[in-house]
Amino acid sequence: MSEQEKKDFLNDDEELISENENKTELANRIAEQSRKMANTYQHVEDGVLRAVRWFSTIIDRLLFNNKHGKLVAFILAVLLYVVVNFNSMTSVYTSSLRSTRSLENVTVTAKYNTDTFELSGLPETADIYVTGEAANVINATSAGGTVVADLEGLTEGAHEVRLSGEGFGDNVKVVVDPTVVNIVLKKKTTQQFDLSWDFINRDKMEAVYSVGTPVFEYTKVNVRASRDTLDTIAFVKALIDVGGKADDFEQDARLVAYDATGAPVKADIVPDTVHVTVPVTSPNKTVSIEIQVSGEVPDGKAIANITTDQQTVTVYGSETVLSGIEKVVVTLNASTITKDSTILRPIVLPAGVNSSNINQITMNVTLGDEVSRVIDNVPINYRNNINNYKASQPDNKTTTSVTVSGTKENIAQINVEDINVYVDMKDALPGLQEFQLLVDQPSDKLVRYSLSESTYQLNVLGETNADSDASGGSNSNDG
Repeated sequence: MSEQEKKDFLNDDEELISENENKTELANRIAEQSRKMANTYQHVEDGVLRAVRWFSTIIDRLLFNNKHGKLVAFILAVLLYVVVNFNSMTSVYTSSLRSTRSLENVTVTAKYNTDTFELSGLPETADIYVTGEAANVINATSAGGTVVADLEGLTEGAHEVRLSGEGFGDNVKVVVDPTVVNIVLKKKTTQQFDLSWDFINRDKMEAVYSVGTPVFEYTKVNVRASRDTLDTIAFVKALIDVGGKADDFEQDARLVAYDATGAPVKADIVPDTVHVTVPVTSPNKTVSIEIQVSGEVPDGKAIANITTDQQTVTVYGSETVLSGIEKVVVTLNASTITKDSTILRPIVLPAGVNSSNINQITMNVTLGDEVSRVIDNVPINYRNNINNYKASQPDNKTTTSVTVSGTKENIAQINVEDINVYVDMKDALPGLQEFQLLVDQPSDKLVRYSLSESTYQLNVLGETNADSDASGGSNSNDG
């Protein structure tokens, strides 16, 4: 064996020895840990055995000692009784608990002859207090009982009656608040009334439709109530439901009595409905659209022209309302316009008109420079000389001057005949007096009139002459 091989052999031997020493050390540690755990388990076991022996000794002393035998027997008997009778004892305890519950706003009903008497003074609701064993109170308050006023056998007049609870069971005590109330019984009588009507749910009927005069199966009904109640009834109405109706229809309308203020009156209406036939139409009328301009265009401008996409509108309503309508109005505030504009404006429907085929129009507004010119010798007229007074002007002045403002093209078309200057003599009295001088503005408002003077004097004479001129102008009674 060479010298090198000897060295390698010795090194391998040393490593083997070191590895064996490590394994021996690990085995020793594991053995030591096992001994510690065994000692711990032994101590615990010894402690438990000592406690059991101590408890056993105590039990032996108690059970087998003549001094404590009776006491132990009694305790064991009580425990045995409790275990056997636990459920029944719980039930007895629970049922012995007393409870009180309240019910608010319980409906009050009355027992009496409704065909003969009218009842007043009885409250609609009362409060109830239910007292008793807890379980019974719970059952009673959920039973749906009522409060009853027993008026059977009572005659006409005022009575003090007691309210009682019914339907709550016999196992609880029921107290009603109020317990006693004062009521009045009045004998009923019958009176005949004419029928009128009201249409209800109009908002659920399309606006283009209009309901005509209903035709009733009968026009008089009998109303039964006390004389005092009958004297308060102003009218009896059939409430006709027009919701969703688009054609002629029939229905049984409910009847309701009302007093003079329109409040319902409680009374027996015989019968309580009436069969009615109602015509449904869609009256309409096509009228012109008028533009009403207010305010003035700023910055020295004036409206030269207004064109609209619609010149007429079809309106819907009753024939009576439509007969008095010749136009509808669209307003335009000129003070908001600073340049040529396209403006969308709503149509203002007259009172009584339900709807229209269009709700708004588009206006094209063109502006121009504003100029003015004065028109002289415009006659002064008068209106509303309702007393036919004779009158004269002290200076024999019968005309005035009017300044016309607008675009050059528009004011060029205005003549004396287009302007109406007047005084209103509605409040005139005999004697020399001063009136306000007024001028009618043109309807299209493309030009504007202004007066050179604001007042006008007239000498009003006390005698009347229907044919005389108050001022040398024309006698006009236009409004």
